[in-house]
Amino acid sequence: MTADAQQIEKIASREATDWFLLLSEEPDDVSLRRDFEAWLAENPVNQTAWYAMQQASEAMDKTKPVLAGKWQPRLAEVRGEAAKPAGAENLTSIASHRRRSGYQASGWKFGRFATLGGGVVALAACLLVAVTGPSVLRGIQSDYATGTAETRTVMLEDGSAITLAPESAVTVSYSADQRTIGLLEGEAFFDVATNPKRPFVVEADEVETTVLGTGFEVLRAQDGVGVSVEHGQVRVDYVKDGISPVMATLEAGQSVHVDWSGAAVRGEKPLSQIATWRAHQLIARDEALGSVVDQMRSYYGGKIVVLGDELSAEPVTGVYNLADPIEALYGIARAGDAEIWQVSPWLVIVSR
Repeated sequence: MTADAQQIEKIASREATDWFLLLSEEPDDVSLRRDFEAWLAENPVNQTAWYAMQQASEAMDKTKPVLAGKWQPRLAEVRGEAAKPAGAENLTSIASHRRRSGYQASGWKFGRFATLGGGVVALAACLLVAVTGPSVLRGIQSDYATGTAETRTVMLEDGSAITLAPESAVTVSYSADQRTIGLLEGEAFFDVATNPKRPFVVEADEVETTVLGTGFEVLRAQDGVGVSVEHGQVRVDYVKDGISPVMATLEAGQSVHVDWSGAAVRGEKPLSQIATWRAHQLIARDEALGSVVDQMRSYYGGKIVVLGDELSAEPVTGVYNLADPIEALYGIARAGDAEIWQVSPWLVIVSR
């Protein structure tokens, strides 16, 4: 895709978002609907952008509210009392101005979100809560946590080190006979100080990884837990209802994925590809596009939506720079025969 084509799509995406806001504010305005239909008919790019906006809206509707009791009172305050920026118009006055000035679909340009007044501020607050809520939860429950695009190395009292990937969280519980780390979210790399009398255990729900001295990665994903060993040896158990069968013993270059039912799939992984996020790299080799995008989410400060199971299953191969998640998404989209629609600063759509 050329730079000009990308710019056209970005403009269409911004305008689609503004139309969505205007139509939400004045759903019964016949004149507004007529102008919208004219904009929609102008260009197939506008139609695609509007479709993406509708899909994004549906995706956000399905987002589970987080800590609603804390943010809903503030949202109500914003809706009723937020002061408008100097010179700002609300959506109603913008629509009225559009009609008075004889708006033509190809001529009128929308303003930025920040100048649209209380209605847009409220919508933005809803989207922001959906995106940032989990980070609040991480801070409350964990001993150590990271935010979007943030990595962090923590030195523990015994000389072991934990390097946290973005949007990850752990708890630390040391006793005389065991060192226990709870992986609440995300992934981490562990470089463990040897102590045969004091095992080091990483818990991610029912999946436990036990070591005496090694370096390994644990990923807690939506479909289960992945463990990859860089050096040394680990034992991975699935513990549920008091039963703890040994699932796998792994050595350097070996990995296993355990789903939440306890089913395990073993594999091999080059040492150079274990925890590459420590060097801000994402390496994919015939990996499903949806899975690759999942790994990108914690590096982007908003929400990424992939439209369609078929697209999500497309294989992707490449090396991507996590320090620039938007450019990496464009690279992933090109590899998967897809398009990127940046609907707003906090919402990106990946579609056909």
